[in-house]
Amino acid sequence: MKKNIHPEYRPVVYRDAEAGLAFLTRSTARTEQTVAWEDGNTYPVVDVQISSASHPFYTGKARVLDSAGQVEKFRRRYGASSAA
Repeated sequence: MKKNIHPEYRPVVYRDAEAGLAFLTRSTARTEQTVAWEDGNTYPVVDVQISSASHPFYTGKARVLDSAGQVEKFRRRYGASSAA
């Protein structure tokens, strides 16, 4: 690798404050904020709006679409027969 052209790859905490989830990983993300972690060290922190702890797909709160009802509504509206 060429010297002095790559961003710094360092430990960073990603935090989803709404869900109360935070995890330590490595990243090149830039941030001015820091947080004291469980191991007593201070790390840069990146606040995220959605994580696996708050995303509807992972939490089971995703809406299930009524596709069968939509097909029937389309057929009634546009006169398509159900034998199509």
